[in-house]
Amino acid sequence: MKKSGILIPLFSVYSKNSFGVGDFGDLNLAVDWVRDTGNSILQFLPMNEMGLGFCPYDALSSFAIEPLYISLLNLPLPKDKSIKRQVDTLKSNLFQDKTYVNYMVKEEKMRLLWEIFLICQPINSFQFNVFKDENVYWLKDFCLYRVLKDLHQGKAWYDWEDKFKNRDKEALNYIEINNLEKIDFQMWVQWQLSIQLKSVKDYAYNNGVLLKGDLPILVSRDSSDVWAHPEFFKLEFASGAPPDMYCAKGQRWGMPTYNWENIIKDEFRYLREKLRFAENFYDILRIDHVVGLFRIWSIPYSDILENQGLHGIFDPADESKWGAHGRGILEFMQKNTKMSLCAEDLGVIPYVCTNTLKELRIPGNDVQRWVKDWQTRHDFLDPKYYRELSVSMLSTHDTTNWPAWWENEAGTVDEALIIRRCSDQRNIGFERIRDRLFDLERSLHGRLRWKEEIDSIDKLILVLDRKREEVGDFIDFYLNTFHEKEKLWLHLGLRGPMREKCDIEIMRAALKFNLATASVFCINTIFDWLYIEGLLPGDTYQYRINTPGTINDKNWSLKVPLSLEELLTHKVTQEIRSMVVASGRA
Repeated sequence: MKKSGILIPLFSVYSKNSFGVGDFGDLNLAVDWVRDTGNSILQFLPMNEMGLGFCPYDALSSFAIEPLYISLLNLPLPKDKSIKRQVDTLKSNLFQDKTYVNYMVKEEKMRLLWEIFLICQPINSFQFNVFKDENVYWLKDFCLYRVLKDLHQGKAWYDWEDKFKNRDKEALNYIEINNLEKIDFQMWVQWQLSIQLKSVKDYAYNNGVLLKGDLPILVSRDSSDVWAHPEFFKLEFASGAPPDMYCAKGQRWGMPTYNWENIIKDEFRYLREKLRFAENFYDILRIDHVVGLFRIWSIPYSDILENQGLHGIFDPADESKWGAHGRGILEFMQKNTKMSLCAEDLGVIPYVCTNTLKELRIPGNDVQRWVKDWQTRHDFLDPKYYRELSVSMLSTHDTTNWPAWWENEAGTVDEALIIRRCSDQRNIGFERIRDRLFDLERSLHGRLRWKEEIDSIDKLILVLDRKREEVGDFIDFYLNTFHEKEKLWLHLGLRGPMREKCDIEIMRAALKFNLATASVFCINTIFDWLYIEGLLPGDTYQYRINTPGTINDKNWSLKVPLSLEELLTHKVTQEIRSMVVASGRA
C-alpha cells in the first residue's frame, strides 16, 4: 500500500508549551497533526547533537541526541520554586521569535538542566544504570569528549593538548576521576532525551504514524566518534560532491571520509551500534548520501576552501570496486536492523548504485524537478513513470522550496557553471554571450534565464560562435532547461497561459501531481504543504531550510508561522487531508 508523510524539522515547529524551538514534548502534537492530515509518516532531520553551526548533518556524535530538543516540562522536575520560576522565565523571554530559531536557548536549557541534575542526583537509579550499560559503546567516550571540550573552551579535539588529543590513558583517567559529576550529568541528559524520544515513538505507533529518522552518512571532524576512533576515518581528506550543473565548483562538506577497511576489520561494530541505537526511536531510516557508500568524493584536506569540490577524487578510485563496496555495507545494514531503509540517492549516481538499491528493494528519492528524460525528450516524466521503489517529493531540506524553484530556478542555468564552462579551454567570453543569451532582468539568485528569442539550438550555437561538437554541454543545458516551466505546466494539467508567479492553484497542482506518482512513499516538507493556503507570505526564496555550501544564521533555523495548536485547527489541515485521501494514500 502506498503511503504519504510530511517532513518536519523539529526546530521549525513549536507549541504554547515549548521554549521558542520545538522539543520532544511538542512531538505528540506533531503526530496528531500528521494523523489528522491523513498522512502516516512523520519524517525528521537528524536529531544528533550539533556543533557551533547547528547543522544536523555535521554532528558531534553519530549517537548522542541534541539537548536543545529536551522538554523541560516533561522532566521529573524537583519541587523547587527556584527551578519552576526559572523555567517560567525562560519560556516567556526573548526566544519566542516567530521566524528563525534563536539557538541561545540551548545554553539556557543546559544551565537549567545542570541545576535540576544537582537537585535530583539520579546516579543511583536502576534505570539510569541500565541505560549506561546498554550504551557502553559510545556513551562514556561522548561524555568525556564533552567535558574535555568544555575544559578547552570549546576548541576542537585536534586542537587540545597532545595527551588529550591522542587519548593518553593516564591523562583521561585523571580527567574522569576529577569530573565524575560532570560526566554523569552528560549521561543523565542523554538518558532523559532517550526516554522522551522513545515515548514519542510509542505515541506515534498508537496513532498509526510511523517515524522516519535520518542517518547522516558522515560525522563532524570535531566529533566524539572521530576522537574515539580515528582509525575509522581518513583525516587527510574532506568529503564533498563533484561539480554538476547545479553547483559549478561542486561542494566541500568538510567531514572526514571513512576508512572502511578498518571498520570492516572490526566487524562493522561501529555501524551496527548506530543502527541499534536508532532503532529505539524510528520505524524507517533514511540513509543520507547513499552513493557515498559505493564511492565518495574525497578532497585533499589541505586544498584551499574556495576550490570547494573541484580537486576531489572518488574513493575507491577503482570503479570496478564500487558495486561490491556499497552492496556489502547495505546488506549488512539490512541484516542488522528491523527498521525499513530508504536511501537518498540524489546527484550524479552511477548505475551500480541505482541497480543495487533496486535489487535490495531499498527506495531511493525522486524529486520532481529532476525526474526527467534528460537524454531524448528533455521533459518531465509523468507520475506513472516514477520508480515504484522511491520516495517522491517536491523539494528537500537542501533545495529551495517548490514555489521558490518555480519562480527563480525553473527554466534557468547556474551562472557560476556557465562562467566556468566558458573559460574551460574554449575562451568563450562570458561578458560577450551573457546579454545575448540570457534575460538578466528575470535572472535572480545566481540563476540565468534564457531569452525567449533563443528558441533553437542553431541560435544558441550562433551566439557561442563555436562548432557544434565543441559546445555539447551548452546544448545539453539548453535542451533541459529552456521552456522548462512551460513543459511542467502541461504535466500539471493547468490551463491558460503559463504564470511565472507561484499561486495556490499551481501549488495544489504540484502536490496533487506528486501524490499521484507510482512511488511507494510520497513525503513533502511542511513548508511546501503550507503554501496551499498561502501561509508563507512574501518572497518565496526566504523560506529555505538550508543553502548548501554557505554558513549563515538562516540555515537550519527556519520556523513555520503557526504553532502546532494553531495548525491542528487551521483549515489547511483538512485541505491536506482531502488531497491525501483523494490520492489513495490515506
